[in-house]
Amino acid sequence: MLRSRLPALAALITLLSGPAMATVALPDAAKRSDPHSYANTQDFRTRDIALELAVDFGHRALRGSATLSLERVNAKADTLVLDTRDLDIASIEAGHAGRLAKTTFELAPRDAILGSALLIKMPKGADQVRVHYATRPQASGLQWLTPAQTAGKRHPFMFSQSESIHARSWIPLQDTPQVRQTYSAHITTPQALRAVMSADNDANAAKSGSYRFTMPQRIPSYLIAIAVGDLDFRATGPRTGVYADPSVVAAAAKEFEDTEKMLQRCEALYGPYRWGRYDLLILPPSFPFGGMENPRLTFASPTVIAGDKSLVSLVAHEMAHSWSGNLVTNATWADIWLNEGFTEHATFRIVEDVYGLDAAQQERALSAKNLKDELAGIERDDDKTLTPDLVHRDPDDGLSGVPYARGNLFLDYLEAKFTRPVVDVFLNGWFNEHAFQSVRTQVFVDYLHARLMPQKPGALSDAEIEAWLHSPAMPADTVWPQSDAFVKVDAQREAWLAGKMPAAKLDSAKWTTHQWEYFLDTLPALKAAQLAELDTAFGFSKTHNQIIAGHWWKVATANHYAPAEAGTEAYLGEVGRMLLIRPIYKELVKTPEGRERARAIYAKWKDRYHPIAQDMIEQLLAKAG
Repeated sequence: MLRSRLPALAALITLLSGPAMATVALPDAAKRSDPHSYANTQDFRTRDIALELAVDFGHRALRGSATLSLERVNAKADTLVLDTRDLDIASIEAGHAGRLAKTTFELAPRDAILGSALLIKMPKGADQVRVHYATRPQASGLQWLTPAQTAGKRHPFMFSQSESIHARSWIPLQDTPQVRQTYSAHITTPQALRAVMSADNDANAAKSGSYRFTMPQRIPSYLIAIAVGDLDFRATGPRTGVYADPSVVAAAAKEFEDTEKMLQRCEALYGPYRWGRYDLLILPPSFPFGGMENPRLTFASPTVIAGDKSLVSLVAHEMAHSWSGNLVTNATWADIWLNEGFTEHATFRIVEDVYGLDAAQQERALSAKNLKDELAGIERDDDKTLTPDLVHRDPDDGLSGVPYARGNLFLDYLEAKFTRPVVDVFLNGWFNEHAFQSVRTQVFVDYLHARLMPQKPGALSDAEIEAWLHSPAMPADTVWPQSDAFVKVDAQREAWLAGKMPAAKLDSAKWTTHQWEYFLDTLPALKAAQLAELDTAFGFSKTHNQIIAGHWWKVATANHYAPAEAGTEAYLGEVGRMLLIRPIYKELVKTPEGRERARAIYAKWKDRYHPIAQDMIEQLLAKAG
């Protein structure tokens, strides 16, 4: 169902339990400190959450309680407002120092984007609340998989995806990155399964059906994460390791054996790693993203296991988030470039140091090319900037390639102005001086004026900063990265297209995944015979590299290549990563026949997609008509 873009309903509160409270008018999104949260952070701020949850695969639900310990910012406030979405609230208690008593609460009507504000009566002096609740099967932040949808095919699997505002679908809380809290959890599961969280996991813990976790550092709500399934563990270093299905764990550990080396390089650049361990969890293929930087336990898609380490930059990216995002966090989703642009910049630095300049340049050039392509298709001017207007919009709309690639190019621009060593020191200071803080873009601009610009007066103007942050057009002096490896691909592609050599004779034996990706993405419209020749020469339809396969099925779909239709449908049923399936669906919906195929394929495989991916596909289908 296409999400409405109507503003949040602000009143008409519906009574759920106990005697009626005085109606509290909720301010419009534009008047809140975070337009994507109902939380009254001017009155209360969460300092800790204690979860007591049972995992019920039969009913696809989490059941239990969340106890919030609060700082009273306003001593006179008598109502706490939390964010929820599709939660069944049984009862709520409030009090002080663990002495809690039942209190009244009200739930606002559901807004299609924000969910429902939960208003809780707070007695005088109360600074704790305990909410007894259950999630619903359609929770947007959880996916429940049957055994057949997992790698091992023996046990069910459940995992969360809380970014951007999906934590509220499985925990009642102040779901804004402005609020940072510690958390603990007691999770009960079927005995054969292991629970892991973005916390202090014990790889040696027996599969007992009862697991306890603590996250001692304060984190924003979108970084609270859980997964439950048939999981084994393999160490890749003294502080690093991999959790995965037993059938996948060995290959994953081999693929990511350089994780400890990456972590050391990050520390050399940006200061000490402050999260204890850095482990990876390899999720089922339905995971809608390449990776999610949940602290202490990055969630990763199996599509990054290529067998040749060609896609391990994803690990570098999620690891870099341990500084840019997890340590220093965007205060609102309109500031997400502070997370993603900084992380993209750090990713390329790590790849360059660990795998060489050529590998990093391929990454940089591909990112820049994808940005150009994406900017050409963006309709709203503000969405082309680093400061989009997301009021009354889903914050997931801000998760385009713009904050990643344009943010990185801005930092590259600063390197060109002030030199790399100077900017390295500047970024190190940024992370350390703002550690465990949530900040707005203006805070970075102020820091830029105070710490970097005085080192070379006149090198950077306010107008140039303004252009990078707020202009829809890329600055005229943007330096677009180039890759010699892609120049070689260009030469081979053009020789084949000109008929100078058959596809089988292309000098491609040593091409990386990124070179194949670039090759496929830069092909013009092709005839069926040309597509057949490519597939015969390179076996695209049979490749186990999911990145190459995704780009091949997109090319085949764009060219209406009938022999690829069955393979395309199978791929769309196996892979849920939006980066790979969105382009294929976008090609399908361009024609009436394709739209019918897209609807049929989606109807067949819908239950295999994460709710976030379902929403994306449904929006594409609705927009196509």
